[in-house]
Amino acid sequence: MPVHPTYPGVYIEEIPSGVRPVAAVATSIAAFVGSFRKGLLDEAVQLLSIADFEREYGGLDRNSETSYAIQQFFLNGGTEAWVVRVADTLTGAGAAPPTNARSATVTLTQDPGGGTAILNVTAGRRIRGESAENPGAWGNFLRVDVDYGTADPLAQFNLTISEVRIDGDRTVVLQTETFRNLTLEPDTVNNAIEVVNQGSRLVQIELGSALPAPFVADFRPAVGGTLGDLLPIPATIPADGSAFGVDIGSGAIAGTIDYGGAAAPTTYAALLPFVQNAVRRAASDATVPNNLKPLLSGATVTLVGNSTANNASRFHVQLGRAARPFDPTLQIALTGAGADTINLSNANGALENAQQFALADGHDGTPAAAGTTFRPIPLAFFQGSAAARTGIFALEDVDLFNILSIPEATFLAPDQSQTLYAAAEAYVESRRAMLIVDIPDAVRRLDQMHTWLTENESLRHPNAAVYFPRTNVLDPLNGNRPRSIGASGTVGGLWARTDSQRGVWKAPAGTDARLRNVESLGYLLTDLENGTLNPLGVNCLRNFPVYSNICWGARTLEGADVIASDWKYVPVRRTTLFIEESLYRGTKWVVFEPNDEPLWAQIRLNVGAFMHDLFRKGAFQGTTPREAYFVKCDGETTTQTDIDLGIVNIEVGFAPLKPAEFVIIKIQQIARQTVE
Repeated sequence: MPVHPTYPGVYIEEIPSGVRPVAAVATSIAAFVGSFRKGLLDEAVQLLSIADFEREYGGLDRNSETSYAIQQFFLNGGTEAWVVRVADTLTGAGAAPPTNARSATVTLTQDPGGGTAILNVTAGRRIRGESAENPGAWGNFLRVDVDYGTADPLAQFNLTISEVRIDGDRTVVLQTETFRNLTLEPDTVNNAIEVVNQGSRLVQIELGSALPAPFVADFRPAVGGTLGDLLPIPATIPADGSAFGVDIGSGAIAGTIDYGGAAAPTTYAALLPFVQNAVRRAASDATVPNNLKPLLSGATVTLVGNSTANNASRFHVQLGRAARPFDPTLQIALTGAGADTINLSNANGALENAQQFALADGHDGTPAAAGTTFRPIPLAFFQGSAAARTGIFALEDVDLFNILSIPEATFLAPDQSQTLYAAAEAYVESRRAMLIVDIPDAVRRLDQMHTWLTENESLRHPNAAVYFPRTNVLDPLNGNRPRSIGASGTVGGLWARTDSQRGVWKAPAGTDARLRNVESLGYLLTDLENGTLNPLGVNCLRNFPVYSNICWGARTLEGADVIASDWKYVPVRRTTLFIEESLYRGTKWVVFEPNDEPLWAQIRLNVGAFMHDLFRKGAFQGTTPREAYFVKCDGETTTQTDIDLGIVNIEVGFAPLKPAEFVIIKIQQIARQTVE
């Protein structure tokens, strides 16, 4: 800030340098819009690896071509992608059985087997402060555990959410979330609705019924397993050898309390391990089926408080989880004289409940037709709404993306596919991005590609590119048999790899542009056949000995020779978009600055430095900066009228690199020279 001297001495004043570097933006962030077996609807989610994709969207799904495209993107060199899931949530909403995609749910009640609905649990998570559902049959593999082992067992509860996978007769836990010391009492720091909805990536919860007024502590979901009746005060301890029955649906099994000849304990806490041992020993009974023995041998017994009586406690029995298969709905009943004594018996008011509460009724949507691999989703869900930010417009929440892929557009009717791609082209143009258009599986031969091109002439656009033929990848979900998929995911990864290795100005084609994880191509082109597609703006994928499957074209859909477009080549168009986006973001500081020569000089300095850096990296033609680029901002570009209107004009030009598409070697015979 300016110095105002008031005393004799030395003053320090810092002077701005005027240097405001223009940062180069990323060039290979991909965006995918499609269907998956799980994931939030109409929400753009950032993925940085295949592991992220498997966690958020469930990995490969045979009914989702987009899932294979995303895998190909990362395998071919992509490092960042934004993914938007769409699903048909309307069709068949009233049908029996319903065919629409919907989220799995479960209701937790205050009393086992029914009673007051306390909490409704739905598969989903919170995004930007709002609850977003996560439909699909995947939610039917979510399990909820409720227990009262809390800091205040008289009023609080714990909630554990688990996602499981069924492998044959084994139940494998994939991930678990635990939320402790919860209450439904409003305006508390551990309110269950707020804690779970903010912290869970698997479920969202809401009240199943109105809160009682005034609030009572026992307004909470019933615990899982068997909760014994209130234990008598003072403590009533069974004698050594007291018998009781254990029943998990296979008939009563005799159990005994065994102190091993020692004196009986005097407190319920001391009695606890003997009760647990008695339940576990019942597993050795010959009448217990082998598959149920782990339920008893792994059973746990805890002592929990109860809010209906001061300092009163109950024994809580939960079966082990190692049974094959494990049925979360199993209940355990304890009966007999000994059980009466320790108040575990149903006759004494024990509450028998399911071991876990399983979410159910999650649905993926209309199944794929026989012989197909696409779950029908209407055009409207892909196209979405700009106002509601759904479909492709969910990408409005993404700061920057460069490559858009919609592989499942090829499964729509031809006119609908064309409509979707036309909307996508308009959108990527507004976002300074590129669209990679996929061709339908039915387009397998050269003549079919020519026909497709004729029928889709309206899709010619400088921000779009198309590749022929489709690629075949080995499908791990189908015995590693080849599966035909569109090339957009593979090519998107190739673009990213080329950008990283050579720069966005290098054509993503040539002998070093290998297509990774591509087992074969859908059609083997000859040079002459390639020569009929290239002048029409179709990029060919070729198979050459040694080099294997490679990309052998770098034209935009406006790259047909007859159009003679400035944006004929993919690298030229992408370099231009890269420079535009970088300058758009890097010159925002100019707004509201005094519009005169000092500002113009700063603009020339900063924009010129950015362009010169690109020149040094080999992004432009020319051997000198003057030949390669120019930056102009002065009294010629910005007149007094412009200044009066608040306008500053900056002109930036560059000589783009264009790929050596045709290599012509001229060979001539020469006469033998006589040496004298």
